Amino acid sequence: MVVHRMKMAPFFILTYLCFLAPVHQALLPNATISDLSYKNMDFAMNLYRKISSYHDKNIFFSPLSISTSFAALLIAAGGVTHEEILKGLSLEQLGSSDQPELIPRLFQLLHENISQNGSLKVEQSMALFLQQQFEVEKAFEDKMKTFFHADVRTVDFTDTEGSISLINEYIKQKTKNRVTEMISSLDDTTQLLLINTIFFQGVWQIPFDSNFTKNAPFHIDNYNIVEVPMMFKEDKFYTMEDIPLGARVLKLPYKDGVSMLILLPNKGMDYTVIDEEITAEKFLSWIKELRKIKLEVHMPKFKMVRAYSLHNILPDMGMTSLFSNSANLTKLSKDKNLKVSEVLHKAVIEVDETGTTASAATTIGIIPYSLPRMFVINRPFFFFIYHEDTNSLLFMGRVIDPTKN
Repeated sequence: MVVHRMKMAPFFILTYLCFLAPVHQALLPNATISDLSYKNMDFAMNLYRKISSYHDKNIFFSPLSISTSFAALLIAAGGVTHEEILKGLSLEQLGSSDQPELIPRLFQLLHENISQNGSLKVEQSMALFLQQQFEVEKAFEDKMKTFFHADVRTVDFTDTEGSISLINEYIKQKTKNRVTEMISSLDDTTQLLLINTIFFQGVWQIPFDSNFTKNAPFHIDNYNIVEVPMMFKEDKFYTMEDIPLGARVLKLPYKDGVSMLILLPNKGMDYTVIDEEITAEKFLSWIKELRKIKLEVHMPKFKMVRAYSLHNILPDMGMTSLFSNSANLTKLSKDKNLKVSEVLHKAVIEVDETGTTASAATTIGIIPYSLPRMFVINRPFFFFIYHEDTNSLLFMGRVIDPTKN
């Protein structure tokens, strides 16, 4: 990755491994983390639709990582740039001039809520790497440490090899060795790097038994079929059917308060039609209407590595000045010539049978002696990984071809 003649280069980097309210029209001065989670979900769906408009391939990203990174930039931004970031993140109803620290504070509370369970392996971190002579406003640096617990470090970007090695080592440690060479090259005029990492390793509450994993067909479309390792388990699961949408929903819980929600379009239903219907309101309605029944679940193993140059995508979502010479980042530094040159986002996921304990199952909503129904994920599907207490969307994705890494 090369950054040419720039003053500021934020990099938002995610790595993830797992084995895995109504819309308010007015400002919300008493906004809660539930409001923030709802708005983050709307941002996630809008970003997903923008990414999906470019191609029909697999998609995976962390809306929480991206929105957290730009929430940090809100502290630095003023004027039109600040307004565009708010709107792009769907947070304009939470932002008010008389409460400039409300949104950073909500992100802080959300992070604390997600991480308060010591056994829950969701680790998020932020770091600011500064050129040794680069002067950052103390108020900005203090707020970064207060609200985002950011590491603020100085490096000599003129020593490009040393800087690359140092930053890659930081990313490697924060992502548990999953990303080892994120940055391959840097311009020696780089002044600042903003790095956000998020790591989640989930263990199924009810693991799949690898002895039952068999190769089975996965129908990419009417003309293309691939063989995939299909996992199997039979138990009681929360599920529902969205009849108007033409899709079924399945909840697969991890231990410690995080779950994967799978949205499977009905056979013959074009998943691109469903693209336009996925909203925060829909998502919350699925969770609310889940009912527990006995199911045979057939799910493909898959791995994905996805990288996005968000500086090519976010301008289409209204964030334009941030990447131009008219960027207003005067709260970061007195230097008037700062702009964001690149925004890189990388996501990694692995879903397999791994699990160590099985939860006790109840018989609520189960018809005695009834034959198990089947939930066979053998065609393109959507998935969402969310924190249950806050309904915060940690990751989301779409699997078109599980054999494509």
